[in-house]
Amino acid sequence: MNGHNEIDDIQDFLKRLLPKGKNKFFLILALFIGLIVLPKSITIIPAGHVGLKDFFGKVSDKTLPAGLHLVNPFLSIHKMTIRTQEITEEANVPSKEGLSVHLDVSLLFSLNPDKAAQVYKTIGPDYIRVVIVPQLRSVIRGVTASYEAKALYTAERESISNEMYTHLQPVLLERGMTVEKVLLRSATLPAILATAIEKKLEAEQQSEQMKFVLNKETQEADRKRIEAQGIADFQKIVTTGLTDAFLRWKGIEATSKLADSQNSKVVVIGSGKDGLPIILGGQ
Repeated sequence: MNGHNEIDDIQDFLKRLLPKGKNKFFLILALFIGLIVLPKSITIIPAGHVGLKDFFGKVSDKTLPAGLHLVNPFLSIHKMTIRTQEITEEANVPSKEGLSVHLDVSLLFSLNPDKAAQVYKTIGPDYIRVVIVPQLRSVIRGVTASYEAKALYTAERESISNEMYTHLQPVLLERGMTVEKVLLRSATLPAILATAIEKKLEAEQQSEQMKFVLNKETQEADRKRIEAQGIADFQKIVTTGLTDAFLRWKGIEATSKLADSQNSKVVVIGSGKDGLPIILGGQ
């Protein structure tokens, strides 16, 4: 009985809360429409994306940044990433000598947020397939055709990547995309040709090493020649200065110092060679 009374109380409360007649109908209709419209009026743009406002085919040039937004419920919001993206391309391309080289290239790029609406309107959301991939393929073939195959095994490899970047950047920038880096990941030549190039490069390295050794030996010979000339000049100067009078004076000077020492000795004046004193004995 108590349960039945509670249900009746709830029904009476709802009757008093809801208006009667037409007013009740419009209120229910408004609530129904609100439940449908409200979710469409709120949109969330993820980090690293922008939102494009499409009003029945008319796309606004003003984009929505990342975050929560309250928008017209009749708008369609297209979300496009502006993060760095990578695409890889493998291609068999000709070298300057006409040889077929297999290249594996990576392109790092991003969509310019200020040009996102333009890209969507003129190219569409599939801009990678429509614009970027064909341009990358064209540049790869055009650049490698001006280099010899051995350049892919030397420091010129970096030059090839930089030249690809130089060709791609202005073209894609005009279409609303920014090229960040072009990476030449690997290059494969026919086995016989690759072995021949490696041997040639090894021979060139050995030749450069031999030049270094010969240059070092030449410098060492020049050093020894200069050193010998210095010794010869020194001896010549010393020999020229050693006269009999100079030697006799140095002998007298040495004898005088010995005579002044406290050790006992016998000095015979004028008995030595060239008239120099003779010193006998001593402790």
